[in-house]
Amino acid sequence: MNKYLRQLFTAVVALFVILGLSSTIIMAVRANALNNDPRNARSLYHQLGAYRGAILASDGTVMAKSEPVNDAFKYLRTYSNGPLYAPVTGFFSINQTADRGLEASRSMLLNGEADSLIWQRAKAMLTGTTNQGASIETSIDPKLQQVAYDQLGTRDGAAVAIEVNTGRILAMVSTPSYDPNKLATHDAKAASQAYNELSAGQNSPLINRATSQLYPPGSTFKTIVALAALETGDYQTDTKIPAGSSYTLPGTATQLPNDEAQADGVNGQISLQEAVAWSSNTAFAQLGVKLGASKVSDMAAKLGFGSTITIDGTESTGTPMTATASTFPSDPTDDKLALASIGQGDTTATPLQMAMVAQAIANNGKLMQPTLVDRVRAADLTVLSQTKPQTMANAFSEDSADKLTTMMESVVTEANPQLAIDGIKVAAKTGTAQIGIDNSAIDGWVIGFAPADDPQIAVAVLVHNTDVYGSLAAGPIMRAMMQEALQQ
Repeated sequence: MNKYLRQLFTAVVALFVILGLSSTIIMAVRANALNNDPRNARSLYHQLGAYRGAILASDGTVMAKSEPVNDAFKYLRTYSNGPLYAPVTGFFSINQTADRGLEASRSMLLNGEADSLIWQRAKAMLTGTTNQGASIETSIDPKLQQVAYDQLGTRDGAAVAIEVNTGRILAMVSTPSYDPNKLATHDAKAASQAYNELSAGQNSPLINRATSQLYPPGSTFKTIVALAALETGDYQTDTKIPAGSSYTLPGTATQLPNDEAQADGVNGQISLQEAVAWSSNTAFAQLGVKLGASKVSDMAAKLGFGSTITIDGTESTGTPMTATASTFPSDPTDDKLALASIGQGDTTATPLQMAMVAQAIANNGKLMQPTLVDRVRAADLTVLSQTKPQTMANAFSEDSADKLTTMMESVVTEANPQLAIDGIKVAAKTGTAQIGIDNSAIDGWVIGFAPADDPQIAVAVLVHNTDVYGSLAAGPIMRAMMQEALQQ
């Protein structure tokens, strides 16, 4: 008899253990997955029925907010000037989980469910008032964002501006863009149709070209090769390096030419400064091969290549906003290393990554963590968190930064005077990457910072699939952004 009672007791205990484990898994381990499951109707009504906090620009301009409506969901998410800010805000939809922008990276704070808002939730419950999510105050400068957006116009491209000393993202534009309001509608059929239309094809406007698309960076990558050379201590701005009008890629019959006669140098030699100023392909291809893949790759890695870059958020606040890892080839043959050293071949980068390169040069070699959020406030205006500048890496010496700055100034003063700004020293590097079948199209680039003698803003601009040099396609956009930022 006692034997059967013990067996029964053991079975009951085992069942309670199983029940406890399954409850723990459902309530803790799988809670986020179950809440985000689009089939979870209760979660859907709970999220859409919550007063979601606002997303604000640096001057208080409202980019996204929740409006009371007379339907089952109670609140409708609305986006002022939606296409302008879409790469920053992302979208909040009735039938698509927020998976990009601040709507995703700060979702738990916006909907009031974050652990840091527990007292606000308790207060709302005790007083019978509506629980309100936190507001997100960003670093985006609306005027600068508008200038970049207007300058890109209908072209396929991206522009990023970063505050040099802090890493704060002042502008992040991606074109073509989209209107998040079309996805926020409570008409499920209309929202689905809009999403299907927007997400179709490789050129979907839902793709943030500033962070999620890789492009060959062209000659803007020469800044990284120049830094690798300067850091060896064997090269100065006036050091002569091999150039010439054409260079045969090692082990091949392929000829690599220059676009400008000035890039050829004299008697097959050119100074490092002139090679940067006139963007000498033959000089930098040979320099990359001489330095070796390891030195160039190490410098690229110090500046963020090869790593996914977190821009905002953590797992506890939502789905972090990240930038796709930029790439430099691993153990390339010398012919591929030569191409990679001029930003072609297997070298690819996001516009954000190249803006970070410019920021580090402007900041004496110190690479800052890029950020989008300045602070988070509860509904009672209590500051829940405030972002502090963080150094990602001391990528290279101040001496190397100073020398490269001088070289980048000559890009403007010697080769591209149309990029100059009256009364302000500008440091820049243009890039023209050949793309498409038979290199029939161009990705036009420019990176730079200003004022070169007291850097405040670093910029990267990409115009995809264009038919003119980067100095002509992207250069004027950078110049307009710098003018706007520095006149404020």
